[in-house]
Amino acid sequence: MKLGIYGYGNIGKGVELACSQNKDIELFGIFTRRDKSSVKSILGTKVYSADEVMDFKDKIDVLAICGGSATELPTMTPKLARDFNVIDTFDTHAKIPEHFHNVDKEAKESKHVALISCGWDPGMFSLNRLYANVLLPNGKDYTFWGRGISQGHSDAIRRIEGVLDAKQYTVPVESAVKRILDGEMPELTTRQKHIRECYVVVKDGYDKDEIEKKIKTMPNYFDEYDTIVNFVTLDELNKNHSGMPHAGFVIRTGTTGKDNEHKHTISYNLKLDSNPEFTAEALVSFSRALYKEYKRGTTGCLTVLDIRPKDLSINSYDELLKHTL
Repeated sequence: MKLGIYGYGNIGKGVELACSQNKDIELFGIFTRRDKSSVKSILGTKVYSADEVMDFKDKIDVLAICGGSATELPTMTPKLARDFNVIDTFDTHAKIPEHFHNVDKEAKESKHVALISCGWDPGMFSLNRLYANVLLPNGKDYTFWGRGISQGHSDAIRRIEGVLDAKQYTVPVESAVKRILDGEMPELTTRQKHIRECYVVVKDGYDKDEIEKKIKTMPNYFDEYDTIVNFVTLDELNKNHSGMPHAGFVIRTGTTGKDNEHKHTISYNLKLDSNPEFTAEALVSFSRALYKEYKRGTTGCLTVLDIRPKDLSINSYDELLKHTL
């Protein structure tokens, strides 16, 4: 399978590295919106201008679109689905249905297949929420993210006029987590579950108070959370916040029995040194499954909920029966 990378930021670099660990996938090339002569790939992969991508639409089996969810993927993914099988990491949960229908329309009309919102959440956490729900129908779901850097939220801050750079940490409220792991099933608001902690570098001449207000009132990102904005220098940001760690867990608590006398807790958790590299691993494995769907004649938009688990693996079904099942 020939895979192309469209956008060479943190996730794009992660996809390049992930391809090197999957022997059934050939990395065709990287398509950048920057001056291609200024982009040096980590593994020496050939770099093209984004404007050249249409020259290769019959040579790329799946195009991994590695852009930001705030402003890029909502337009890039539907547009590129007209000419390619595509996969993206769109993670604005509230807008997933809208994004799905926009991509689905273009992919069906062009007889391509697409997969959106692939990563660890949405993505792997979505699958675990589904499995936990069917196993414990009488229960409640809880998802916590962090402590870690959110690429999407950091990107959203950086797009505010006057912001030079920014990192945003998602931090679970510890008291809420403890209550759930202790077997409680409380009703928690968004604000009661997470804190948003921002470290922001402002360009000279811009009003910090105004920027802080824009961050804290940003819909779908910060307006429903207790948000802490810390203004720092670029040197401080690079020194203390240069990594890309993340973590998170999905918990479902529920009961079974005639009188609901038996309590159960399902917990799935991740601790990541590199959020973009782990996200990229999900993109690459689901690209494999997506291409299998395309070869079956599937068209339109899919999500991780549609993918057959066995299609994610490079191994044969017999090998999966022997070593995985």
